[in-house]
Amino acid sequence: MNENHRQLCPSPEWAAYLHSDVLPWLASHVDLGGEMLEIGPGPGASTEWLRHRVKRLVALEVDEDAVESLAGRFVGTNVEVVIGDATATAFPGCSFDAVGAFTMLHHVPTLALQQAIVAEVGRVLRPGGAFIGSDSLASYGLHEFHEGDDYNPIDPAVLLVMLRSLGFEEIVLRVGESLLFTAHKAFPTPSTDREREEPR
Repeated sequence: MNENHRQLCPSPEWAAYLHSDVLPWLASHVDLGGEMLEIGPGPGASTEWLRHRVKRLVALEVDEDAVESLAGRFVGTNVEVVIGDATATAFPGCSFDAVGAFTMLHHVPTLALQQAIVAEVGRVLRPGGAFIGSDSLASYGLHEFHEGDDYNPIDPAVLLVMLRSLGFEEIVLRVGESLLFTAHKAFPTPSTDREREEPR
């Protein structure tokens, strides 16, 4: 994280933007259920909003300093802070009703790693569970803002194909000043009688 992010992400202005323009729109399109995973919460601006809307919120963060700060901030609440890699978490499959990733995918340096994260989201979601998120769109200004930092914005069309290929459905993308998206993990398709009768 470069100095620009160190100043912006913990700021009240950034929290106000998430709380008023991003999270309410996303949450209005899905049922968050009771148990939610947030990937890459950083300083916890979205975590603060989400924890009042679910029974249990797990915040998965790879940065040790951020984990320590988050753990102190949310001690005694319904937030569990965990250090880990979002491409290969330690959570059992079908553990969460919802997963959120807010303005973090563009910090993932390669498309392959972004796809690995989305695949892992699909693994830990329960069937019918919601994946919600937001991200920055490519621009020259943001490229300069990320000087010295990973900057790999995902194209909305690429994200759509990725979500569909990894078993998500009911996908909604809103492209404006930023990218907002919701998707649901598909329910398993029942086997046909013929498939059940075929020898293995």
